[in-house]
Amino acid sequence: MDAVLKNATRESALEALRAYTRELVPLAAMQVRVAGYDGSRLRMDAPLAVNMNDKGSAFGGSMTSLMTYAGWGLVTLQLHQAGLQADVFVADSTVRYRKPLYADLQAEAELAPEESWAPFLETLVQRGRARIQLQARIALPEGEVMADLSGRYVAIAKG
Repeated sequence: MDAVLKNATRESALEALRAYTRELVPLAAMQVRVAGYDGSRLRMDAPLAVNMNDKGSAFGGSMTSLMTYAGWGLVTLQLHQAGLQADVFVADSTVRYRKPLYADLQAEAELAPEESWAPFLETLVQRGRARIQLQARIALPEGEVMADLSGRYVAIAKG
């Protein structure tokens, strides 16, 4: 029964994120799509055709935006699943562009290896504010990483 409730919560959180993404004006032109969520990793896509630079490759700003938004979405989903309401912000990030991308943008965000959701959520409940380190990447379907992001996200409890 717990697994069913957990999946229902995950699915409702994912659908809420998809609805928010459809309505989010700054990223609407990028045609961002929430592609999937397995409980620990969030995937987002955007087509190359509307995110292309003058060289025919993916615009660096679009790649950074998609990775940043995937991290934001992952924190937002975890908060939703925990039944917590908070505003989520990216505090800082570092991006590396490894190679030009001549394909659709496919970003994936997950916790940094040294991080855990439990202390983050406990700190948010206790102090009303918490931060967590995430990593995101844009990779080709066969796995080659084209860009990566390391970002620190902050959640501030509402009310």
